[in-house]
Amino acid sequence: MNFLAHVYLSGQDEAKALGNFIADSVRGKQYLNFPKGIQHGILLHREIDTYTDNHPLWRKDKKRIVPIYNHYAAVIIDMYYDHFLAKNWALYHNLPLASYAANFYASLERNFDLLPPKIQNFLPIMIRENWFMCYETIEGLGYILSQMDRRTKGISKMTQATKELVEYYDEIEHGFTEFFKELEHHVAFVQKTPRFTTI
Repeated sequence: MNFLAHVYLSGQDEAKALGNFIADSVRGKQYLNFPKGIQHGILLHREIDTYTDNHPLWRKDKKRIVPIYNHYAAVIIDMYYDHFLAKNWALYHNLPLASYAANFYASLERNFDLLPPKIQNFLPIMIRENWFMCYETIEGLGYILSQMDRRTKGISKMTQATKELVEYYDEIEHGFTEFFKELEHHVAFVQKTPRFTTI
């Protein structure tokens, strides 16, 4: 799962959404340095990643593109899944994606001092380019992938990755829809366990 899915799965809790968003920039027990709500979001992010990485539907989609993209395949599939979430956003949330994105960007700006330096550095670009809305179209997703490819100096070949999305579009969308339904149930369940309720 990429940024949009992680934030969405945080529900209406602002602190949890912030933690879920910044989690990849927080190592090990560094999460304990944050307020409790953000800690919850960081741990939830890690739980979502573990569940996703071991799910047969996600692994099946990843396997399609591993021969081309090697270890970058996981990131690319996560991006594909954010595309399908954005594309079908009205099925998941009552608020239009543009409004949802604007609200979350405003939250990030309000809490800028709590964000890790890495997040602070790319946040202005993310907001200016409106990444959440970019996910909605293949062209927009392609732009984000090309930006990521640039940061790997072309090694990832992500600039080309919309080709496989188009080629396997229906199959990957079906996989996402089934997987995401199960992921939402898992997220609801796991947050009722002591690991989360005792934070």
